[in-house]
Amino acid sequence: AWLIARQRSRVAGEIYAHLGGSSPLLANTEAQAGALEAALGLEYRCFIAMRYWHPLTAEAVAAVKAWRPEEIVLLPLYPQFSTTTAGSSLAAWHAEAQRQGLACPTCEAPPYPTEPGFIAALAGHIDELLADVARPSRLLLSAHGLPLKIVRKGDPYPEQIESTAAAVIDALEHRPADWQVCYQSRVGPLAWLGPSVDEEIRRAGQDGVGIVIAPISFVSEHSETLVELDRDYRRLAESCGVPFYWRAPTVGTDPRFIAGLARLVRRETEAQLAERPREAAASP
Repeated sequence: AWLIARQRSRVAGEIYAHLGGSSPLLANTEAQAGALEAALGLEYRCFIAMRYWHPLTAEAVAAVKAWRPEEIVLLPLYPQFSTTTAGSSLAAWHAEAQRQGLACPTCEAPPYPTEPGFIAALAGHIDELLADVARPSRLLLSAHGLPLKIVRKGDPYPEQIESTAAAVIDALEHRPADWQVCYQSRVGPLAWLGPSVDEEIRRAGQDGVGIVIAPISFVSEHSETLVELDRDYRRLAESCGVPFYWRAPTVGTDPRFIAGLARLVRRETEAQLAERPREAAASP
């Protein structure tokens, strides 16, 4: 564990140096929160809770408590559910809310692997690249990896990734005949979901086809897109003789994606309102 931590620390330092000293994740998430607030209207306020950087969950709970909302909707920025991402983030919120005494009706937005706005934004960015492809190519739909030992415990993540991929392919105007789901960001010696992006890049080189790659589990730009996809995998593609390597952007603040998030939030708040009369009627 010490050796892995030391290696990760060294790699992380190099990554952030490449990014100019810090990750753009917070700034990009703030932009998404601002866009979502604008889409929802004045009755809503969006707070950011991050797991590994400020504002941490404890800070977000304190800020929400001070604002005194009537109800809370928890919206993970993970379209596909995994116990390691959305699940752990939601658990951290509930534990911290209980610790700080935040007593407020709270609900969780469901996973949204095929939400129409999310899919439309993804497909739109991919179509812009596919429209310019004039040579043989393969579309790679890349998602963050997950150890197989977690999948074997029943984690629904890979099935939801596959559902996102199928929905994206169906939504594309320039539908490719050659496409593949693959996984990135593997760390450590455990067996992970596959095929890996590395394997698919090498296969594309052997087949002599170009690559259009699109991240389908990340919703904003950060180290895994700006460094891993844009630099590391591009270098691998060049070394493997891949004719070209084009990367689609994340959905970010695309209005279609933001509108989809707003629909999810409104659906949850409307469901909470619908529950209140029944709760009142059931009270002694």
